[in-house]
Amino acid sequence: MHDFLLKEILNTEIESELTNIGFDKTYTHKAQKKFQYKNLKIFNLTPAQANILKQTAISVGADCGTHREVITGKTDLSNCILGGSLDELEKISKKLQFQPFKLKELGKKIEEFCIQHKTQKTKIMGILNITKDSFSDGGQYFDYNDSITHLNKLIEDGADIIDIGAESTKPYSQPISTEDQLEKLVPILKYIQQNKTEKYPLISIDTRSSIVAKKCIELGADIINDVSGLDYDSDMVNILSVNPNIKIILQHSQGTPENMQDSPFYENLMDEIYLNLKTKVDFAISKGIKPSNIIIDPGIGFGKTKAHNLTIIKRFNELSSIGCPILIGLSRKSLLEMPEADNEEKDIYTLALNSILINHNIDIIRVHNVKLHKQLLKILEI
Repeated sequence: MHDFLLKEILNTEIESELTNIGFDKTYTHKAQKKFQYKNLKIFNLTPAQANILKQTAISVGADCGTHREVITGKTDLSNCILGGSLDELEKISKKLQFQPFKLKELGKKIEEFCIQHKTQKTKIMGILNITKDSFSDGGQYFDYNDSITHLNKLIEDGADIIDIGAESTKPYSQPISTEDQLEKLVPILKYIQQNKTEKYPLISIDTRSSIVAKKCIELGADIINDVSGLDYDSDMVNILSVNPNIKIILQHSQGTPENMQDSPFYENLMDEIYLNLKTKVDFAISKGIKPSNIIIDPGIGFGKTKAHNLTIIKRFNELSSIGCPILIGLSRKSLLEMPEADNEEKDIYTLALNSILINHNIDIIRVHNVKLHKQLLKILEI
């Protein structure tokens, strides 16, 4: 009897796998789309839209899951799960563009989703907390000289971005006044202005205050990291919209630092994060912020349980279709469940979790220990 030998292929570079088996080299680039599969969730289709989408999917060999009452018309709206190869999805997108009920627009969106984007190397954002009460290193760099020393260490270790914050937003923390934030931030930004070179990392300011953001932008900040995602200060979006060269990090949070860890609950975690961030991005764009200036952050630890956080780590790429770079900051956070461990030990386990993100092409990771993560990136370079 013939002994059949089977092995699952986990290599995402399917074109090289086809070449290795002797597949026609002139056709591999096109053929690879037949071997790459995607499942798309499409929200709030009418029964007519959902039925046409399902029949279109079946016609090309793909499939589409809908609400069971779509066929009877007894439901007003249905979320749908469309699954198929990239080749099949492209065929579906083209067919939909000849259908009624606004399905032409859906076809174009599916077509955009199928475009393969080249992944860039993960960027490292180093953390400089100049606070008294940050959860990991509160008070350690509160003194000006200590903060400058650590700033220079982050630069020496190879940070691509440095995120400077004068207000802790750990669970149950209290807001810090704009005056107190600026008292700590302004001297550091003036030091950076005096010492900045062409190879200097980008400077991010971790603040929810539009007043703080405005002053820091005047002093040369490149990015504003708003953990409230524009919810805390209604004037933040206006400050950013008149500064076209400034990037903004929009984070998802459930609640505020004062209450976000009081029994956080989600009906569907990734859907709710996706819809919340998509709404924030659309709002920012409507106010004049350029899409290319927006970075999104699903907010590890901001109204999340350990299970929520681990789900985000595994499924963060579901947010990619929003069209913005994704940042994740899990460094030394409570999901490690190591409250008594020192920072050196926490950094080892932080590195382990971040290696998962890097392996799945995360755009930016926010970390305390830049040197350790730069070493990991060097090891993983091919």
